[in-house]
Amino acid sequence: MTQPHRTRAPSPEPPPSSTSLRRYLLLGILLPVLGLVGINSISHYREALEAANTAYDRTLLASAKTISEQLDVKGQDDEARLSARVPYAALEAFEADNQSRMYYKVSTPGGAMVSGYEDLPDWQGKVPLHTPYAALVDFYDDQYRGQPVRVAALLQPVASIGGQGIALIQVAETLELRETLARQLLVSTLWRQGLLVLVIAFVVVLVVQRATLPVRTLSEQLRERTENDLTPIDSEGAPRELWPLINATNQVMGRLAHLLEHQRRFVRDTSHQLRTPLAVLKTQVQSALRGDQPPEVALGEIEHTVDRATRMANQMLALAKVEQLRDQAQASATSLNVAVREVALDVAPLIAEKGIDFDIDTEPTWVQAHEWMLSELTRNLLHNAVKNTPRGGRLMVKVQVDAASQGLLRVSNDGPAISDSQRERLFQPFAAVGGQVGAGLGLAICRSIVDALDGRIDVRNREPQSDGPGGVDVLVWLPLSPDRP
Repeated sequence: MTQPHRTRAPSPEPPPSSTSLRRYLLLGILLPVLGLVGINSISHYREALEAANTAYDRTLLASAKTISEQLDVKGQDDEARLSARVPYAALEAFEADNQSRMYYKVSTPGGAMVSGYEDLPDWQGKVPLHTPYAALVDFYDDQYRGQPVRVAALLQPVASIGGQGIALIQVAETLELRETLARQLLVSTLWRQGLLVLVIAFVVVLVVQRATLPVRTLSEQLRERTENDLTPIDSEGAPRELWPLINATNQVMGRLAHLLEHQRRFVRDTSHQLRTPLAVLKTQVQSALRGDQPPEVALGEIEHTVDRATRMANQMLALAKVEQLRDQAQASATSLNVAVREVALDVAPLIAEKGIDFDIDTEPTWVQAHEWMLSELTRNLLHNAVKNTPRGGRLMVKVQVDAASQGLLRVSNDGPAISDSQRERLFQPFAAVGGQVGAGLGLAICRSIVDALDGRIDVRNREPQSDGPGGVDVLVWLPLSPDRP
């Protein structure tokens, strides 16, 4: 026979609003890098352009000084008369690759034209107080013949045998060469920085791909698991950053495994324990229909069987509810003494029916627990104690805060002592307790409640005393509530 093929459920697509960890890392790393690279590119470009301007400005200054060497003067001070022997082709040596044009103008500081291009705009500035050049020179930007130009204005003393004076020499250069160099600098800077960004992006993608590999591997392992495979995930070899996730997942799987095991046990026990009373009930009904027994006797037996099945069903539902409350949020502070007294009042008819000498002594005790849990715990303990206390015996309940600052619930009865063999299976479901015939869930429910509240439960035999017989003490310790009133 061929085995049925189990198809794996398709992985759900992430919602459009979800954030990709890989994209988050890439953007988180590349965006700052791109910002820094952009700022660095602009800074390098400006520095290179400033260095180029300084170099070309020195060329303008050298041109102006060359022109000053061709000047002559006659007369002194205001009577000085300048003359120039500068041909228009004298500046061609300073023009680079015919990409830019140079113009000059020689005049007196008062504006009298001496030589050069007369329509070159006059200098309107002033010599800077601090300059890196060993000359009285001012560099500025201007317009000439509809083109932007860079101008150097040099105040140059002129001396000769015939006199001395001061000449204003202006040398202007168009910006084609500077703009070409600026574009070359920009392209070179952007090309290098772009290559750097590509290298960084490749490294980041490679590192992110490698860093997220354990996450993808872990998700694939979980996806390949069967529905019933809740074994812990092996964290060996996983990065440290994934350990909290793996540990949390293992804790969730542990709780799920516990719940599934409890569910399977609940179904198994329910089907096993309820089958017997239902079968007995059916037999009793058939016997009553045949008239094997008087109606009063048959109905009494049926009532007894129904009571037994009802009690069993209620106990199993209570056990299931304990597991449900175990996984709920932390409970608030609850008064243990109030819960015990309310349950004792409910059980009072059973106590009176057996003629039991009942005594209760409580003091204010606040524990961290659900009120239902405390009531169910007390009810099962009292029912078990009443059942095991002989008619006319003694039953005592006491609630107090013990020396270890824990809430202590003590239920003492005059019932028979518990043997060692009984003690081993005392808190197991459907185990006979205290020499009683039958099975039940009372102490199993108590144990589950105490475990859910991080408490402790113990059953001890009490030795006979001079003032009374022996018996059994059930002690329950529960942590006190930190926010009790």
